[in-house]
Amino acid sequence: MAIRPILHFPDPKLRTASIPVVEVDDNIRTLIDDMLETMYEAPGIGLAAPQVAAFQRVIVVDTSEDRSTPLVLVNPELLECRGMEEMDEGCLSVPGIFEPVERAEWIRVRALDRNGQPFEMEASGLEAVCIQHEIDHLDGKLFVDYLSDMKRNRIRKKMEKQRRQTL
Repeated sequence: MAIRPILHFPDPKLRTASIPVVEVDDNIRTLIDDMLETMYEAPGIGLAAPQVAAFQRVIVVDTSEDRSTPLVLVNPELLECRGMEEMDEGCLSVPGIFEPVERAEWIRVRALDRNGQPFEMEASGLEAVCIQHEIDHLDGKLFVDYLSDMKRNRIRKKMEKQRRQTL
């Protein structure tokens, strides 16, 4: 396993749509393991493959307090969404920024697991929000896209300034 570098907004690669995984093989399982290690190290509760410059439809999530419930979704599809709730969201690709975003409170999703086996699940609350956030990444969408142009531009300038200061 390896910790992979996380792309930061406004890196244009974060806008790249991911391609479906054709076969869950050892390469995909290595990506999954690396993503989990990267997410836990960051620390975060979700990570999508495009955030580590792997443009395949793979996400990992773990909203448990003790990091004991990793969830792997390969080629995830939202089947049903219910209710709406607003929750402060952050993102490993937009470090240090938290803003309220409205998303479905309950979802049903279909995906493949780390062994390529199909499954369906329901999620609510934080887990549902996290899964929706990560699926957005697979489509090249970031949580800042839900914000006003003024807020998004302010965040972009802040992130660009931080990047210049670290170079």
